Amino acid sequence: MKCVLFFDGECLFCSKTVRRIYRLDRRGNISFAPLQGSLARSHGFSHYAVKDGGTMVLLRESDGKHFIESDAVIELANALGGWWRVFTVARIILKPLRDFGYRLIARNRHRLVGRQDACDVADPEFLKRLRN
Repeated sequence: MKCVLFFDGECLFCSKTVRRIYRLDRRGNISFAPLQGSLARSHGFSHYAVKDGGTMVLLRESDGKHFIESDAVIELANALGGWWRVFTVARIILKPLRDFGYRLIARNRHRLVGRQDACDVADPEFLKRLRN
């Protein structure tokens, strides 16, 4: 399943997470786009990159459906495939509880690893999957 993962390009925690996902996605199902970019604006996702507690957005290209917060993490596991799909069982946890955990991390993401002014994307193979 082809997906676009929208992330906060000014967040070091988010950029590092995207790099890990890129390395884990051996099938190349996931492309990446900053929430500050034109693609996010065209889909109406820019507002998800708020300073205190922003969220990633996963857009499934086959049907145009998008997922946020813990639902995005679950769909991301599904898109990665393989044994990562085991994490889709998290759907049995009540959504308010899952989202609370997601928001807790999101609110503290800058404190966890800092902040950057631009997305760090030196790898040419990664650049092929980065959309703006």
